[in-house]
Amino acid sequence: MATAKSSTRKKAATKTGGRSTATKKTAAKKKSTSGRKYSPEASGYVEEEMKEMKQGKLKSGGSGKTVRNPKQAIAIGLSEARKAGKKVPPNPHSEAA
Repeated sequence: MATAKSSTRKKAATKTGGRSTATKKTAAKKKSTSGRKYSPEASGYVEEEMKEMKQGKLKSGGSGKTVRNPKQAIAIGLSEARKAGKKVPPNPHSEAA
């Protein structure tokens, strides 16, 4: 009876590419990043900039034109959060290497 169980385990291991499903789950858990990427304070900055954009009060930094694009408002909010020292990943488009 014990041999039937061991042969079933071998079949399951070969079907999943040599690993058991329990091993795959732990490998997937190791890949995930721990913790938040953005701090709650950073989302507060983004929320404020979005409110200003919806009210038509948000201006861009360089030209001073009114911001109408929500993505631009989010970028401004994240930039302000970075300047304030909140936990925000670095800007992928910045020239700093």
